[in-house]
Amino acid sequence: MTHRALELLQLDSPSVIIDLGCGSGLSGEILSSISPADGGPHVWVGMDISASMLDIALQRDVEGDLLLSDIGQGVPFRPGSFDAAISISAIQWLCNAESNDVNPQGRLSRFFNGLYASLRRGGRAVCQFYPKNDEQRSMMTSAAIKAGFGAGILEDEPGTKNLKSYLVLTVGGGGVQGDITGVVRNMRNVEIQDTGRKPNFTGKKGERKGSKAWVVRKKQQMERRGKVVKASTKYTGRSRRRVVF
Repeated sequence: MTHRALELLQLDSPSVIIDLGCGSGLSGEILSSISPADGGPHVWVGMDISASMLDIALQRDVEGDLLLSDIGQGVPFRPGSFDAAISISAIQWLCNAESNDVNPQGRLSRFFNGLYASLRRGGRAVCQFYPKNDEQRSMMTSAAIKAGFGAGILEDEPGTKNLKSYLVLTVGGGGVQGDITGVVRNMRNVEIQDTGRKPNFTGKKGERKGSKAWVVRKKQQMERRGKVVKASTKYTGRSRRRVVF
């Protein structure tokens, strides 16, 4: 899976990579062993929440630097510190709420915002994960897009027990837009979510946000909740002419 992630990253020269949920450093060893002919070797930093797993990595004398940290609390590095990022079988745990005070959406938001900031412009990230259901897939991609990434999910061996999902992320720069199919090779059967501007529609029956129908419906909702709302008039929902003094 690490080799597949590297294939999707398309690194042509030695790079600085962060391994998110690095565990005992198995993926890091692969990063260090990439030959110059294949664009390596790479320098890497590993993050993991498990002290025991990082201790195993130290005993195995891995070449990367290690950080004991919860990725759900963010990625605490200076902006633009890394050329790329990988994560193998880790980010699905961000969707789990182990107690009532744990907010999966908040953990995902902190993770993706921190990751976006830590990558240089034009950088990429590939996160292999095992979503429990479509809701988790949607949570992942939505949080990544809100953070600013161009995002797509690639599935290897779909429809089988060996299904593996890869969340492929790009950081703006060098003409890269939300649709990543043009910048990542071999992206067959990929589901794309574009970060481009969406139409300004919301509510029922395609109501435009700010229209009279939209405003009236919102006021009715507030009245049902016991709020004091001004009566609607013929001017309700009209655009105001700007006056410059």
